[in-house]
Amino acid sequence: MTTVAHSLYICCYSSLGSLKSAPNSRQRKSMGPGSVILKFKARAQNKALEIEENYRRELYPEIEPYSSGFLEVSDLHSLYWEQSGNPDGYPVVFLHGGPGAGTDGSNRRFFDPNFFRIVLFDQRGAGKSRPQACLKDNTTWELIKDIEKLRKHLDVDKWQVFGGSWGSTLALAYAQSYAEHVTAMILRGIFLLRKKEIDWFYEGGASAIYPDAWEKFCNFIPEEERDNFVIAYAKRLNGDDPQEKNSAAKIWTKWEMMTSHLLPNEEYMRKGDDNEFSLAFACIENHYFKNKAFFPTDSFLLDNVDKIRHIPTIIVQGRYDICCPMMSAWDLHKAWPEAEFKVISDAGHSAKEPGITAELVAANERFKELVYGNKLPS
Repeated sequence: MTTVAHSLYICCYSSLGSLKSAPNSRQRKSMGPGSVILKFKARAQNKALEIEENYRRELYPEIEPYSSGFLEVSDLHSLYWEQSGNPDGYPVVFLHGGPGAGTDGSNRRFFDPNFFRIVLFDQRGAGKSRPQACLKDNTTWELIKDIEKLRKHLDVDKWQVFGGSWGSTLALAYAQSYAEHVTAMILRGIFLLRKKEIDWFYEGGASAIYPDAWEKFCNFIPEEERDNFVIAYAKRLNGDDPQEKNSAAKIWTKWEMMTSHLLPNEEYMRKGDDNEFSLAFACIENHYFKNKAFFPTDSFLLDNVDKIRHIPTIIVQGRYDICCPMMSAWDLHKAWPEAEFKVISDAGHSAKEPGITAELVAANERFKELVYGNKLPS
């Protein structure tokens, strides 16, 4: 039983606790000791499920930040950050995906604004951070340092970390570097940035599911360069022809936008038409994928799970995630069975899939009780 599930089980076991609900002596003799334990455990687990279903699962209403600003993290890069919710609440930092996607106001809605101090920021080159789409001094290790600089700038001792897709990659890498500053984690759409994951999405694997979308992505590259699409797109995204660069950025971005939902989401796909968004998204993603996230080994995040094994964590994964297929979440689950693992049977990749949204909100609600005891900081 996972750490989070075990806490819930103990809570439910005690709530069952009156002797009226336990088997009597005559029943125990007829059932045998093993049967008594199994039946009582099953009853407690059923009670746990009932309690879990009672957690809020709907997004919170839209809110506005109560403070925002820019943090100079180097001579070149300045990061946009904002805070919303309760200034005296438990801090939680939202790590966006891509890399290069940036944040938006809808990200605040996963959290109870009366309970959490919600911190959003745009990573180097993304969103409102400047310079836009800049790849210089832009590595995973610089981003980890940036998170620490922001934590200190906001005078936060420890915070909950929430990240999906690339955000889950960065959350794992940050927690493995600074576990002492992480109270809990919620991870969605696990991406470990291993070669087989990049090959699946960018070298033809996912084309078996989306051959129509893949054809547009594939045909932009001359046939003689199709042995490595990441490198072929890098050549164009970093080239001197601005028209070719913009075209490559839009096609790269639309490939991911078209495959991110179980059912087509036209509004999401239109993001690929935005020149500024697609340029940052494609250039930064490609930069990180070409460089294998700047990790020293292919299995780096799995190899360092022991550093974060003690941190209460819930993993939420769409069964039909095409961008970050479930094999990665499964590998993380096998390496880290202490983390709660939730598979959403009717969802793809996006945090805005109804089933995934519901589980992410519920995960935050559970942590309010199990990690923070439903009490605001004193």
